[in-house]
Amino acid sequence: MLINGLPGDSISASDRGLAYGDGIYRTLEARHGTPLLWPWQWQRLAADCAALRLPCPDEALLLREIASVAANLERAVVKIVLTRGTGQRGYAMPSECSPTRIVSASAWGGYPPERAQQGIVARWCDTRLAIQPCLAGIKHLNRLENVLARSEWTDPAIAEGLMLDMDGTVVEGTMSNLFIVQNGVLITPPLDRCGVSGAMRACVIDTAANLGLSVREARLSPDEVLAADEVFVCNSLAGIWPLRQLAARQWQPGALTRRLQQLV
Repeated sequence: MLINGLPGDSISASDRGLAYGDGIYRTLEARHGTPLLWPWQWQRLAADCAALRLPCPDEALLLREIASVAANLERAVVKIVLTRGTGQRGYAMPSECSPTRIVSASAWGGYPPERAQQGIVARWCDTRLAIQPCLAGIKHLNRLENVLARSEWTDPAIAEGLMLDMDGTVVEGTMSNLFIVQNGVLITPPLDRCGVSGAMRACVIDTAANLGLSVREARLSPDEVLAADEVFVCNSLAGIWPLRQLAARQWQPGALTRRLQQLV
């Protein structure tokens, strides 16, 4: 683990990331020290920094640190955490800050391959996502809604839970973004009011567009998800998981989902 470029495993108790969740993070896969999906990961990290007025680290510096922490791991999970650093009490952003940058890596644990091959069972979550456009899309350090939602079940047969916003529209999974296919059109919920804009989501959208496929954002009701021809969730570590069952609805992995799985 590197903290501001130096080996370490602790930060100040007055760090604003700890005190207020004042920061962002990205989680990604690296192979032999090279991060996957990096163009999309970097794009999202830089956008999140700009949205929170958080100084963004140099891209080349981050790549060197990722290579360093993952050097001895053939396949690794890398986490980048950026906070506003230490500060005095109070919510107001300090006029000047010294950000804390944490880059760590752990051995790849993986997921059961049948989740991608055969599809997953998902459930609806009771925990709702608050509507807050100022934070929409940002992978910030306040993820308690996701923690509560993921803690709603312990059944290992259920791989993911889908979350609604306060208006009852479907937004995302607890750890993933959601896509449906309806009449050949790829549809994903907009993330302008809540939710996390994942790097894999961006990759899927760009890949589909490059294939000439019709892609659009639209607010989706639970009934529209259940009526879809295909449904899948995705994130940077899991890739694409087709939904096999949600409530009483069952699917077989569809042709468009399979095509995207081969390309991203």
